[in-house]
Amino acid sequence: AEGELVHYHYGLKDLVTILFYIFIAITLHAVVQEYILDKINRRLHLSKVKHSKFNESGQLVAFHLTSVMWCLYVVVTEGYISNPRSLWENYPHVYLPFQVKFFYLCQLAYWLHALPELYFQKVRKEEIPRQLRCITLYLVHIAGAYLLNLTRLGLILLLLQYLAEFFFHMARLVYFTDENNEKLFNVWAVVFVVTRLFTLTLYILVIGFGLPRVESQALDPERGNFFSFLFNNIFFRMSVLLLVCLFQASVMWRFIHFQLRRWREYWNEQSSRKRAATAAGTRQQTKPLKRDSGYHENGVLKAENGTSPRTKKLKSP
Repeated sequence: AEGELVHYHYGLKDLVTILFYIFIAITLHAVVQEYILDKINRRLHLSKVKHSKFNESGQLVAFHLTSVMWCLYVVVTEGYISNPRSLWENYPHVYLPFQVKFFYLCQLAYWLHALPELYFQKVRKEEIPRQLRCITLYLVHIAGAYLLNLTRLGLILLLLQYLAEFFFHMARLVYFTDENNEKLFNVWAVVFVVTRLFTLTLYILVIGFGLPRVESQALDPERGNFFSFLFNNIFFRMSVLLLVCLFQASVMWRFIHFQLRRWREYWNEQSSRKRAATAAGTRQQTKPLKRDSGYHENGVLKAENGTSPRTKKLKSP
C-alpha cells in the first residue's frame, strides 16, 4: 500500500550481497590508489615505510569520511539521536529499515575486502599482524551487532569510532607531508577522549538502564531476544558494565602512554636543538681572531718600527 514501510531481516542471501560489494570495494580501492594516492606519493618522494603507511591512512581517510557522513545521515533520519530511548525500546530490533541493513552489509563487505588487499598492496610482514587484528575486531563487532539485533547501538558506536579514526589518519597524512606539523594530532587527542567518554556513557545508559526495562525478558532466539533476560540479573549486568569499564580504561591507558611518549620525544628533540644552537653560538664567540702584527695609523697598517710592512718594489733603471 502507498506509504507502507518495508523492513528487512538478515539471512543467507546476505552472503551473496556481501560478496558482490566486496568486488565493488576492491574496485573503489584501486581507483583511490591509482588516481589520488599514487600521484601524491610521486610528488612527496616518501621512503618505503612511509609510503606504505601513507597508502594505508589515505584509504582509511576516504572510507572513514564516507562512513561518518553516511552513518550520521542514517541515525538522524531514523531518529536514533533525537530519541535515545529508541536504542533499547522494542528490543529486539529484528526488522531493519533498508538503509540500516544496507549500511551494515557495506561495512562488512569493506572489512572483508581488506583481507585480500593485504596481498594486493604488498603489505610488509611486520605490519600484517597489526592490520589483521584491526580487521578482525571490526568484523566481530559489526557482525555481532548485526546478528544479535543491536543494530541501533552499533550505529552510534561506529559513528563515534570512525570519527576518532578519521582525525587520526588525517593527522598522519599531514605529518607525512610536513613532519613539523603535528597540530592535527592534538585535535585527534581531544576527539579521542570525547568519543571514549560518550562511548562509556552510552554503554552504561543502554546496558545499565535500558535493556533491563524491556518488557519481554525471556530468552527467545526465534524472536531474536538474546540479552534482555541476562541484563535483568543485576549480578550479570554489573559484571558486563565492569568489563566494559575495564576495557575502556585499558584503551585510555594505551592512549595516555602514547601521548606521553610523543611529548617526551618532542621535548627531547627541542632540548637537543637548543643545546646544538647554544654550542654553535659558544664556538662562534670563543673563536680566536687573527690579528696582524703592528698597528694602524690613519687607516694604514704600520709595523712596530714605524715602517710599512709592505715590501717596496724596486724601480727598474
